[in-house]
Amino acid sequence: MCGVAAALADPLRWLANAAGEAAFASGLGQRGGARGGTGNDDDVVDSGLPAVPVLPAIPVSAGALIFDQAGRLLILRPTYKSGWTIPGGVMEADGETPWDACRREVREECGIEVQRGRLACVDFRPRRPGRPGGIRFLFDCGTADESALATITLQPEEIAECRLVALDEALPMLRPPIRRRVRAASRHRELIYLENGRAVPGISGGLPRDVALDRSRRLRG
Repeated sequence: MCGVAAALADPLRWLANAAGEAAFASGLGQRGGARGGTGNDDDVVDSGLPAVPVLPAIPVSAGALIFDQAGRLLILRPTYKSGWTIPGGVMEADGETPWDACRREVREECGIEVQRGRLACVDFRPRRPGRPGGIRFLFDCGTADESALATITLQPEEIAECRLVALDEALPMLRPPIRRRVRAASRHRELIYLENGRAVPGISGGLPRDVALDRSRRLRG
């Protein structure tokens, strides 16, 4: 979860710095001209051209639902904030994809190599004072091997403890935004879209689990 502690300590400053670094690296918004590394005049940016607007930077993170053979959910207790969470964290701004971020975070935090998963939920969190908001991807990574769960290696600077807990017991332990996301994803078999962890009127984002199972049985029959 590289850079997560800094992002949580001052999210707006972290977001501004990230946007500034991206703009600097790509030369966005420069009017005075800039030279590349060759020293050739062709590398000079024409100051007469209109500046390219800097696109908004929106934080993206990815989390993983990981279960054991008994259907218990793997949850983690972070060192840098209260409450419990699931494996996951911020996507790196280096071309990393949400799925890559999910796999990396699980590996860094737990020492587990996730090989497959299903995108279960996309959750948009609006910006509010002191919080940059962003997009959250939640992947259902299914049942982990018993050997992998038996040899979990926690990232000590960020994870204090892990537990395998029945879903009904785990939900009240999770931080509210993650609780809403995990609860919604656990009730559906198809991808769902949420805003701040809640369903959006007019958006069909999946069927309730019992309805989906019933439809699947009828299709097979």
